[in-house]
Amino acid sequence: MDRNVVKVLLAAWERPDFRAGLRHLIDLDEVTSLLAALAVDDHDDEVRRRAMELLRSALETAEIRGAVLLLIETDDIRHSLAAAISDNLADRSGLASSIRSALDDPAVRAEIRDALESQGMRTLVWKTAEDEFRGRRLTLVREATLLLLRHRPARRLVWALKRHGVIRELRRRPALT
Repeated sequence: MDRNVVKVLLAAWERPDFRAGLRHLIDLDEVTSLLAALAVDDHDDEVRRRAMELLRSALETAEIRGAVLLLIETDDIRHSLAAAISDNLADRSGLASSIRSALDDPAVRAEIRDALESQGMRTLVWKTAEDEFRGRRLTLVREATLLLLRHRPARRLVWALKRHGVIRELRRRPALT
């Protein structure tokens, strides 16, 4: 939960149509206070854990998942998200560029939507977040391999990302400064 990404989420949260669609599903005040806490530079691990738990429970609801996925279809939000990613990957400009290219491709966005509709894929996303949070990378590799073997939407998403060079850039080592 990088500060720049949180700022993008705050901008999306300020959209009345987005908030109205979620009003009956989640506690808007809790989300607003959590996003504000995440937007500051020195938030603690407890705030990050709260954010992960809120996102996990929210993305299990089809309506919220749909609303969140619609954000990548909104040009200004998608471009702000890509800019935040680029800022975070300043030392890996090739990766940032390939991610931007992938996000701008409607076919890739459709694959992202399909993959996140898969329970197995959502489970891996949360396992990945937890493993990253706890520094358990080997577990992540095993889980990702199983997901690719068992879930067609995950394989299709990987191929879509490969077409834009994301996979190639992920394999590249960051430039040493």
